[in-house]
Amino acid sequence: MTRSEYRRRRRTLAKTIGPEALAILPAAREVTRNRDVHYPFRQSSDFSYLTGFPEPDAWLVIAPRRKEGEFVLFCRPRDPEREQWDGARLGVEGAVDDFGADEAHPLSELDTVMPTLIDGRRRLYYPIGTDSMLDAQVMGWVRQVRAKARTGAVAPETFVTLESVLHEQRLIKSPAEIAVMRRAAKISARAHSELMRLCRPGLNESRLEAEFQHRCALAGARHPAYPSIVAGGEHACVLHYIENSAPLREGDLVLIDAGCELDGYASDITRTFPVNGRFTPAQRTIYDLVLKAQRAAIERARPGRHWNEPHEAAVKVLTKGLVELGILNGKTKDLIKDEAHKPYYMHRTGHWLGMDVHDVGAYKRDGDWRELEPGMVLTVEPGLYLSHDEAVPQPYRGIGVRIEDDVLITEQGHEILSDAVPKEPEAIESLMQRG
Repeated sequence: MTRSEYRRRRRTLAKTIGPEALAILPAAREVTRNRDVHYPFRQSSDFSYLTGFPEPDAWLVIAPRRKEGEFVLFCRPRDPEREQWDGARLGVEGAVDDFGADEAHPLSELDTVMPTLIDGRRRLYYPIGTDSMLDAQVMGWVRQVRAKARTGAVAPETFVTLESVLHEQRLIKSPAEIAVMRRAAKISARAHSELMRLCRPGLNESRLEAEFQHRCALAGARHPAYPSIVAGGEHACVLHYIENSAPLREGDLVLIDAGCELDGYASDITRTFPVNGRFTPAQRTIYDLVLKAQRAAIERARPGRHWNEPHEAAVKVLTKGLVELGILNGKTKDLIKDEAHKPYYMHRTGHWLGMDVHDVGAYKRDGDWRELEPGMVLTVEPGLYLSHDEAVPQPYRGIGVRIEDDVLITEQGHEILSDAVPKEPEAIESLMQRG
């Protein structure tokens, strides 16, 4: 992302909260994995969205119409000794020169400078209730301002969760964000296609997981957006199966839910295909039903449609299909009302997608499902999970199928960002037979 993109985001937020407000946002902290080892650092999505600043323990302040500058950053200072061990730091100089901060301070000045920035602001936006230590720290600064009321200091009277405005802003993707998400989806789609070519009976689930990460890393996306699911056979009926340690068996399906993260943006794709490259008749029946449900759901992913319409379309197709298979009994309309599909399809048909794989933004407004708008990105992922239930005819027991794509809402309708990986059963079999 360019500096101008981050500047635009900050200006939008500043305009939204208004000149009497102040926004405070901490960066992510490093987290210990075990003893002296840290988890790989990943910046807070909100902090990254507004700054692009990649280091931990920093603080962002947005002060609309502040004469000295609206963008203030607190960060770790340069430290040659620590940099010898951990790598270069940007320091306050880098915060200004490389990331466009109007003013930067070392972290040692946080408790001194922050109350001066809060003074005179009527409303304070910050991530309320996400961290008790953060709440205590912010209230400590506010108390310092209140203590100086007789000198003319003015403390905030209203406290607002920052997410209420920032997450709505993040929900609508800019052209620059959409460009990155297209690339992320293409990288993941190519990797999924390679797994289809590679797959054969006897391989371990972990081999496909490793291959996916390898292919994405070679394309410039080093990190997965979430733990990959590689679920052979009945493991596909476990929604968040991540053990990925069993051998792939002749005659089974394998469900792969995996996506890379590129420049801080997630992709999220699921494909289900036969381990040996050929669907059995029973597998093909269930697969075709899920694919039909996905097509119906994607058709409803258009501007002006409300969020729940794709889910409603998928549920209608799946419920009708389950009746035809003899798994459910009754009238489709009544079964939908009673949610009779839930033992076999227990999740929603999608979620927002962006910097987080389950991205931010409200799904309802004033109690009603919100309308889809251009710039929103969502997943569409119906599935069926047929465990060894007596209601399930024997040929279908143990079959799990999910098909998931990343869908951008456009002015004209939608764009499937992940369409480079096959999902038509004939195309899957053809690709797998070519190897």
